[in-house]
Amino acid sequence: MMRSNNFFHKLFQAGVILKGVDGALEVIGGIFLFFIDPTRINRLAALLTQHELNEDAKDVIANYLLNAASQLSLSGQLFGSAYLLFHGIIKIFLGASLLRRRIWAYPTAIIFFVIFIFYQFYRYTFTHSGWLIILTVFDIFVVLLTWWEYRRLKQSSF
Repeated sequence: MMRSNNFFHKLFQAGVILKGVDGALEVIGGIFLFFIDPTRINRLAALLTQHELNEDAKDVIANYLLNAASQLSLSGQLFGSAYLLFHGIIKIFLGASLLRRRIWAYPTAIIFFVIFIFYQFYRYTFTHSGWLIILTVFDIFVVLLTWWEYRRLKQSSF
């Protein structure tokens, strides 16, 4: 029993650390998106996809990136930047609080992560992105581990 507790605890820590790293990348992306104008984003997307499109003009991912960059409006850019910053800061803050075993952070993290999961399901209805499914499965896994760790901590404190 002790080995399984330790295994799940290590999984929980790894999941929380990954969420924190993801949050940091989102903050960097949000800052990048806020300060870079749409013309530069289009040029960057063209530069990043040029080699792939030369090899395969029908490459799905490269064409998706080019299309997304070309349709980016100023309001879409501001929303994307704000979303990434908000989402990333919450992940970093909650991840750090969970790693410090702040008891209030466990239910708070579960609530926020479930909200993010519902939003990802909503976004999936528009994008049908396989990455959203992978991210959502990972988030569900982290929620379950967070709930398990919360119960374990509450039981050990009594």
